[in-house]
Amino acid sequence: MSVTYDYARPALTADAVVFRPAGEGHEVLLIRRKHPPFEGLWAIPGGFLDEGETLEACAVRELAEETGVIGVALSLVGVFSKPGRDPRGWTVSAAYAGVAGATVTAMAADDAAEVNWYGLEALPELAFDHADILDQAKAWLKGQTA
Repeated sequence: MSVTYDYARPALTADAVVFRPAGEGHEVLLIRRKHPPFEGLWAIPGGFLDEGETLEACAVRELAEETGVIGVALSLVGVFSKPGRDPRGWTVSAAYAGVAGATVTAMAADDAAEVNWYGLEALPELAFDHADILDQAKAWLKGQTA
């Protein structure tokens, strides 16, 4: 049986903002995008939801695929749906955040050309609306460390 709807449906993505302690503050893990859109810009690890997958599982999978980082407990920090946030089409993203150990390392793989840890006061230009996502995640982090 085929079912059709009169309503457009967005693509769904999940992003994983991972912090780690560094000195007096924290660093955030970013990837340099290997492919368009925003090829060469820095971004939060993330990607498209697979059929039959939960958004949280997608965030965990994408984080592992792009950076090799596993075992970080993630918490939902927001849903981002501003029209035009992704030039590929209507895309809604669930953003998750977590804190890794100070010694966790990452290695670029899959869609990531490279990875790097950035201090929160020295961030590069970010792709998509990832600056907004990071702002929400930093508010979450502040609540975790208060």
